Amino acid sequence: MSNKEDILKRYRSHVREKYDMPDLSDIKAITYPDPLAQFIQMSRNVGGRVVEVEAGSDINQLIKSIYPDAKEIASNLPEISIATRNPDTVADAQSLNGTDVGIIKGMFGVAENGCIWIPQTMKEKAVCFISENLIILLPKSQIVHNMHEAYKRIEFNDYGYGTFISGPSKTADIAQVLVMGAQAARSVTVLLMPE
Repeated sequence: MSNKEDILKRYRSHVREKYDMPDLSDIKAITYPDPLAQFIQMSRNVGGRVVEVEAGSDINQLIKSIYPDAKEIASNLPEISIATRNPDTVADAQSLNGTDVGIIKGMFGVAENGCIWIPQTMKEKAVCFISENLIILLPKSQIVHNMHEAYKRIEFNDYGYGTFISGPSKTADIAQVLVMGAQAARSVTVLLMPE
């Protein structure tokens, strides 16, 4: 028996009462008259930047205009021709250290809190967290109202990993001073893509 199974077995042996899961079918989750507008507002509230991309725009030029000083750009997306690093072909996650801008794709956004579901679609998921700045391409039409709807839409691929990202990394644990980029990206820009 593995250490993990041994620990879980010990925990289970101390459970005295068991309870059924509550019925969640009657929960009336929050909805919004305009989920897209709410998503944009919440994304900005958590420190993110949102840019609505017009149909026919050159996405690479737009990214260069947002981060003109970026030298190292990491992405495995075929539409990103300005990438200097590919998280599918680097030797290891450490090879992504020093990435100025990571560019990834989100599956859907959540109006309630500005979160975006990011399934792992690259070999080295570190690009989502090690990049100084993160750009998330998100289809404008893929915004759900709340986390109840979001959890129903979560899908995993062969990597078996995904995460919600909402704005840049931040903490105020030390001396109650807000620090951006404490554990991950210092900035997050959401590019709302037309269909």
